[in-house]
Amino acid sequence: MGETRAQIGLFADEIEDDLVFERRLASRGVEYIAGVDEAGRGCLAGPVVAAAVVLHPGQRIDGVTDSKVLSAEKRTDLAEQIRNDVQYWAVAACSPSEIDELNILWAAMEAMRRSVEELERSPDHVLIDGNTLIPRLNRDATPIVKGDSRSHSIAAASILAKTHRDAIMMSLHAQHPQYGWDTNMGYPTAAHYAGLARHGVTEHHRKSFRLSR
Repeated sequence: MGETRAQIGLFADEIEDDLVFERRLASRGVEYIAGVDEAGRGCLAGPVVAAAVVLHPGQRIDGVTDSKVLSAEKRTDLAEQIRNDVQYWAVAACSPSEIDELNILWAAMEAMRRSVEELERSPDHVLIDGNTLIPRLNRDATPIVKGDSRSHSIAAASILAKTHRDAIMMSLHAQHPQYGWDTNMGYPTAAHYAGLARHGVTEHHRKSFRLSR
């Protein structure tokens, strides 16, 4: 595990394209490289969802980039392609009650750890979106600031996490239409706050978050 911590920021000044991290690791003999990202940290309701993706060596999927810059339709199309074409992928989550217990940062870390553990084949190295190592991961790992726009593996994971979480929120909206989750996906919008003011909180809300303006 000594190598893991030494790798923080290892490639900070060497970005050539969004496969450079994967290529550098492959050149050192690392075979299975997972990119991991999460979605939903800033929401008032719903789980935080994470995904892990292992690409084929040198694999690039046209259009894959940071999920935040893609339209919902494009994300959906790419998510299906990612699930069909990559070596391995997995999705995991932490519930609102777990978020309240752990706080959102560590719940996001736990969701990412779970997604890695759910992979059919255990990765040799994990590329993490952000600047924090995942606790209890027990694998070599490299945090990458803005990794969802700098690593193809992480970008693919960001798309899977976002589309999976959006599907959850659309399903929850059918049960609780008064909060506008079909459009805000649980994020703090005027419509969401208005729903909270009129109808109060649900079991899907994060009680540790500020739920009123």
